[in-house]
Amino acid sequence: MGLKQIFAWIPEVTRPDDKKLNFNAKLKWTLIVLTSFFVMANIPLYGLTRNALERFEYLAIIMGTDFGSIISLGIGPIVMASIILQLLAGAEIIKIDTSTVEGKKFFQGLQKLLVLFFIVFEAMVYVFMNGLQPMEGFAGILIIQLILGGLAIYFMNELSEKWGFGSGVSLFIAAGVSWRLFTSAFQFMDQQGVNCLADFSGTPCAGKVLSIIQSIVTRDATTLVTALSVLIVTVLVFLAVVWAQSLKVEIPLSYGKIRGYGVKWPLAFFYASVIPVILAAALIANIQLFGGLIENWLGHSTFLGHFVDGQAVSGLSLWLQSTNILDLAIKGGLLPIHAIQAVIHLILYGALCMVFSIFWVKSSGMDARAQAKKIADSGLQVAGFRQDIRILESILDRYIMPLTVMGGLAIGFLAAFTNLLGALVSGTAILLVIMIMFQFYQSIAQQHMTDMNPAMKKFMGGQ
Repeated sequence: MGLKQIFAWIPEVTRPDDKKLNFNAKLKWTLIVLTSFFVMANIPLYGLTRNALERFEYLAIIMGTDFGSIISLGIGPIVMASIILQLLAGAEIIKIDTSTVEGKKFFQGLQKLLVLFFIVFEAMVYVFMNGLQPMEGFAGILIIQLILGGLAIYFMNELSEKWGFGSGVSLFIAAGVSWRLFTSAFQFMDQQGVNCLADFSGTPCAGKVLSIIQSIVTRDATTLVTALSVLIVTVLVFLAVVWAQSLKVEIPLSYGKIRGYGVKWPLAFFYASVIPVILAAALIANIQLFGGLIENWLGHSTFLGHFVDGQAVSGLSLWLQSTNILDLAIKGGLLPIHAIQAVIHLILYGALCMVFSIFWVKSSGMDARAQAKKIADSGLQVAGFRQDIRILESILDRYIMPLTVMGGLAIGFLAAFTNLLGALVSGTAILLVIMIMFQFYQSIAQQHMTDMNPAMKKFMGGQ
């Protein structure tokens, strides 16, 4: 049996008959997916005695999950399959022409097969390495629950992509980060379940907004400055990302059949969007996660690192993770090793995001050739040039690859820099949620415009 025959046996969410669903239909399915995600995040695994992963809060945010719930695998299998497939295709170990319909279908089929493999593989690893420790005799039941949760996330991602406003992976990350952002600002219960509002001058408040009020009441200057710096950094990161999102190159195009009427084709500075950051963050998160699992399984640390309360204190993971240098500087605990760690983190994030940006553009139909075909099919041509797809491709190539490289580096440095300064949640998480929300806003606005103008719907490929 060939791979294509195997792909045919993999279940999938069918696309709607109408290529362009209306706003209400997309909103309905997006809300269904989002509600299902939050419901499953609050369903605990049956037969679980101890959760050794609960200390990896940062990893849970990046992987769009809540360890100990039925969706403990989160988007991990989807992202890992994407990373491996892109690396194999980018290194030309496997050669797939994604510019053709047949090549694109084969690429997607291979990706689905890898996702299903990683769902089963990660479920077994989590249980057998005691990351999610089962009761006696419940190991198999726990693995089955994890596999079912992983499949649910996988199909909800497909449902969101085909029937909703965009990627389910992005939606799950945005939902998880938004919830943690709110609780980080207004949480009044500490880890022991003590309510700080019951004794405002005693128990420290976990929420930074409440912590500011509490530090003013108790005249604690250090806590006040620390909490204020977190809020200020969060606001500055928000403004920086919104400004960077507005940067773009506009190529003037004209309609070959209609003289005097043209449009501008925008190419965003972050051309590969938020995908490179998701892949880079997930890769680092998985290295740290498996480092913790292996240490927990063997009973001693490995080259991947030694972990204390979810934080690496030695090994490879120590140099991969970020440290809040602003918080350390305020409290007087900044050391030379933190500066070295910060530089390595910046360089690594920038390099990974640049590589993933290039691979993503080449494998997802965003390269110059695919964009040139899309423009030509719309009846557009570059102003002042004859209508020839080769001319379009050569002109687009001047912009797309430089934007891919520079945008990938820039978004990697921005993500790493925000990690180092600290925010209400991880800097990378803040960056992701802002960019994802901006993408959803653009998708919703475009959908609204399409619904309001039937002619626009026809132009954009609707029926």
